[in-house]
Amino acid sequence: MLDLLRRNSAFRRVFLAQVVSYGGDWFANVALIGLLLHLTHSDLAATGVFVAATLPQFVAAPLAGPAADRFNRRTLMMVMSTLQAGAALTWLLIGHGTVWLAFVAQAGVAFLSAFFGPASQAAVPNLVDPEDLPTATAMMSATWGAMLAVGASLGGAFTVAFGRDAAFVADALTFVVAAVLIGSVRRPFSAAERGAVPGEARPRLRPIADTVEAIRYARQHPIVLALLASKMGFGLASGVVGLLAVVATRTFRSGDAGIGVLLGVRGIGVVLGPWVAWRVIGRGIERILLACGIAALIYAVAYALVPVAPSLAVAGILVLVAHLGGGAQWTLSTYGLQVETPDELRGRIFAADFALVTFTLGVSFFLAGWLSNAVGPTPVILGLAAVSAGWGAVYLSLTRRIRQPAPPVWSPAEAD
Repeated sequence: MLDLLRRNSAFRRVFLAQVVSYGGDWFANVALIGLLLHLTHSDLAATGVFVAATLPQFVAAPLAGPAADRFNRRTLMMVMSTLQAGAALTWLLIGHGTVWLAFVAQAGVAFLSAFFGPASQAAVPNLVDPEDLPTATAMMSATWGAMLAVGASLGGAFTVAFGRDAAFVADALTFVVAAVLIGSVRRPFSAAERGAVPGEARPRLRPIADTVEAIRYARQHPIVLALLASKMGFGLASGVVGLLAVVATRTFRSGDAGIGVLLGVRGIGVVLGPWVAWRVIGRGIERILLACGIAALIYAVAYALVPVAPSLAVAGILVLVAHLGGGAQWTLSTYGLQVETPDELRGRIFAADFALVTFTLGVSFFLAGWLSNAVGPTPVILGLAAVSAGWGAVYLSLTRRIRQPAPPVWSPAEAD
């Protein structure tokens, strides 16, 4: 890992850009969720932050994927990061009469992120050598979890010490730093850039036709379709994450610091999960699909035990275990899509991946908050754990055929 960062400056700068951006996000999320719980005393408001962070990415997908394939990925990422900085500063205006601004600003940051994410993931295979791709993918996936762990934990302490407004400003600054780092990369972000002729017109954006082309490709390649379905199914049960803030503040009465702890250990699980996944990657796509299904079962069992945890510490350990599975699943499906799709389609495939998972995430977050208001968090957490277990079992069954190694091809020469 350190060797890759040392010898590949292009990947190092993109990696650092992601580190600082994610770190600021989790500073802001802890402060934002704590502020909304303080202003509204509503479970739905807390999970609404996650809804606003996911559904806009679904809406943006038909534009974001084609943009990542048609436009200069470096420029696209720089512009989106700069605009995200402006959107993040809107959180400074939240008060008793302007709670709605929290969701508008979060939706704006998420909408812009929908362009950044596919461009970044599609670019990674062009920034590293093929033999470094498994390590690079694991590192990029682990970054999100690492910054969730570090950012959320420090964010709780930072918010207590310096206030929520300071956390919002810090988030805005991280987007600016990310844009500068990305702008300093000179290695091509796509195969098309290598052979581009100066002044040559780029293919025009065709959101519907471009998206249909990607869907057609996925339908013709069962492995790609299975990898897309993996994250989509994972999102069905992820509304449970939106209830971690409720568990921390009401079950364990630990306030913003408790929110930071549970989100933080979630991040540690997501950090370690990709390195577990890395050991599976070298065993072939069949093992990757198997691990994706098993990860859903691990997630289910761990979260089913959270409501009966005797303390915040025990709940934290269970959350960590759940996201070991979640982190591994995310990394494995991402790596599989990187190696199974051509560069000219990769942005659209990842946008479709984002669209599917953010749609199921958004629905799951909304239902989790709404139902928690009605019946309390414990039955909802148990219900979502059952959904994850059911999905894992169904996924393993449906992918059984494509997980079987191809039979050897008989030839007459072998009979001699």
